[in-house]
Amino acid sequence: MNIDTIIPVNKKHLLLMQVLCWLGPGVKILTTGIQSLLQVKLANPERVWWLLLIAVAVAALFSLMFNGFIKRYTARILNFPEQKKSLFAFFDLRGYLLIFFMMGLGISLKFIPGIPREFFAAFYPGLGVALSIAGLRYFVSWWKAA
Repeated sequence: MNIDTIIPVNKKHLLLMQVLCWLGPGVKILTTGIQSLLQVKLANPERVWWLLLIAVAVAALFSLMFNGFIKRYTARILNFPEQKKSLFAFFDLRGYLLIFFMMGLGISLKFIPGIPREFFAAFYPGLGVALSIAGLRYFVSWWKAA
């Protein structure tokens, strides 16, 4: 069976799938991080500025890392010779494995006992911002291609 026959969509719409796959989790993770930050602020208001500084550093580092993904997958999608590809072609196998690993790690962090609330208050807002920016960059790529 040809994988391209499974829910075929215009290849430019695959960029919209990237928007959803990055912006959706980005907003959710950012929201969770802000909630954690507010809880820390109530308990230890003097730590908030340090946590925000760490969040900015996390956002910058992940944005640099995601930059390569954005360029690679945007070029991959736009260079497909076919006009229609499977809805699931927005990632290759390596991309799916990486996403599942990252999601599994992120979900499992919530269930590991002993991780302080400050970790989530610093890490999640930074990661959420970086994922959201990646989603917006995919939207810009879609806009330019449309």
